[in-house]
Amino acid sequence: MTAVDVVRLKAHAKVNLFLRILARESSGYHQIETAFSLLELADELEVERATSDVTLDVEGADLGPTAENLAVRAARMVLDATGNRFGVAIKLIKRIPVRAGLGGGSSDGAAALHAVNALAGNAVPRHELLHFAARLGADVPFFASGATLAVAWGRGERQFRLPAPPSLPALIAVPPVQISTPDAYAWWDQQNGEPPARGPVSLDADALSTWGSIGRLGGNDFEAVVFGKHPELRTLYERMAQTGPVWVRLCGSGSAIAAVYKKESERNDAVQRLGEKQQRLIKTATRA
Repeated sequence: MTAVDVVRLKAHAKVNLFLRILARESSGYHQIETAFSLLELADELEVERATSDVTLDVEGADLGPTAENLAVRAARMVLDATGNRFGVAIKLIKRIPVRAGLGGGSSDGAAALHAVNALAGNAVPRHELLHFAARLGADVPFFASGATLAVAWGRGERQFRLPAPPSLPALIAVPPVQISTPDAYAWWDQQNGEPPARGPVSLDADALSTWGSIGRLGGNDFEAVVFGKHPELRTLYERMAQTGPVWVRLCGSGSAIAAVYKKESERNDAVQRLGEKQQRLIKTATRA
């Protein structure tokens, strides 16, 4: 087996440093403003050349119908664009919790785009690959871009890459409840029949340069609606906030809570204080 017959990639999780819902389009999509930042926590993909078709073997989670999986859809896009000269077998090790707001599915899709394109000799130009990413979903372009941190707006596909602050220890609290993105937006729509007219948040050059300044930015608009539906998540958020992080937020539109700490010892103390009876705790770090 040669290097061009198999590609292995990590698909990293993300957190939203802030998230504002600016408007609801007539199409049902929402205009947002956010900032994405990668974590060290990652799924692993192995994509191997096959004679035909796309197969998916998943270890670690039940991801539902194979045809709807973003990695499978991404693979098919690249294969279709390059003439379906071969197929691929995808092996996916899931470490990113599902429906937790950490972008695992989107990250898998972006990794599959790059992996299958590599098997095809990088036949699809970068700009077209990013166009494929935007068609797959709002978070996929960020993962496909190779950026560690980016401000994003529109539906999340318009981005501006920025240098990431230094890596710090992070903790992800994953409760038993899972929340789908469509559900979270539907709850927001119910509470905002006429979305308020809102301008974008004002960011200066230093607003995302340190975790201290990031911690002073606006919050996540999903927190009010998600905490309203699941009060236990508000309680978890408040407990994590009491452990002394420099930054703590609900993860995107999901159910997990993420916190960033100045030192590993502080993060480890938080693990001891929180315990793992009501939630799973994942130690990780932000990516620099």
